[in-house]
Amino acid sequence: MGNHHDHSYKLLFSHPQMLRDLLEGFIRQDWLGQLDYDSLEKVNGSYITDDLRARADDVIWRVRWGERCVYLYLLLEFQSREDPHMAVRILTYVGLLYQDLIHTKQLDPHGRLPPVLPIVLYNGGVRWGAAQDLTSLIEPGPPGLEIYQPQARYLLIDEGCYQTSELPLSNLVAALFRLENSRSRDEIDTDTVLAALVEWLRSPEQRSLSRAFALWIGRIILPKLSCEPVTGIDDLQEMRTMLADRIQEWGEEFKREGLREGEAQLLLRQLRRRFGELPVWVQPRLQQAPSEQLERWGERLLEVDTLDALFED
Repeated sequence: MGNHHDHSYKLLFSHPQMLRDLLEGFIRQDWLGQLDYDSLEKVNGSYITDDLRARADDVIWRVRWGERCVYLYLLLEFQSREDPHMAVRILTYVGLLYQDLIHTKQLDPHGRLPPVLPIVLYNGGVRWGAAQDLTSLIEPGPPGLEIYQPQARYLLIDEGCYQTSELPLSNLVAALFRLENSRSRDEIDTDTVLAALVEWLRSPEQRSLSRAFALWIGRIILPKLSCEPVTGIDDLQEMRTMLADRIQEWGEEFKREGLREGEAQLLLRQLRRRFGELPVWVQPRLQQAPSEQLERWGERLLEVDTLDALFED
């Protein structure tokens, strides 16, 4: 995916309500119930790796768990397929985070580092199959050497694994996944999802998140549905109205296309009855012809004696 997708996702998951819905809706661990979500604080994540590329697309949060802090490292992945060495990358990124915390002296009173939950949020079209544990990527060595090997594991959230029935409209991230998982115009139930989003995000304090959703839909969802991206609408209700108009246009277009295909099939049957076995080029030509041309051929069918005469321009 391009930079627009990366930036749009980062903008969405820079809102605490999105992170809370992600954790509560898609991660099943008891300790999450003990988090103080009011303490959620976004952390600067612009670390520089050895090849001098900033990890600017990742989102890092800090949250209180009892008397301690837990760091949530959200790695946003927009690849068409999984990275087989993602566990190695996670090891590197968490190491960079720890180096930064040491450098800025953000340790506990005993000088210890905080726990980190690395989350890989993946929205590729092919389901993720890469190892989630670094240990499985390391070849076994001599006995006794295993205790010196690095360990790293990440929690994977693969958006495409969820069925619509598993994505309730009471969760902001579930609504995002429902829109993201719609691969065609036929699958998308935009108005239902957008109606829920408009209702949830109508309060003034939700204006920033509402705007982020509108921008994401205009830049990401519309191109997926073979539409031109929309960059000038940052109001969710306005985006809903615009999409409703588009959906109505798609319905009318679908009806017209269905009628045209029906006309082509009827004319094909009439030609077979009149001329018997047809050359291979006839059916593709009928399928590609506009409705007006099909109608003219149908009218001329009784006036000609050969196929060549029928298709003469």
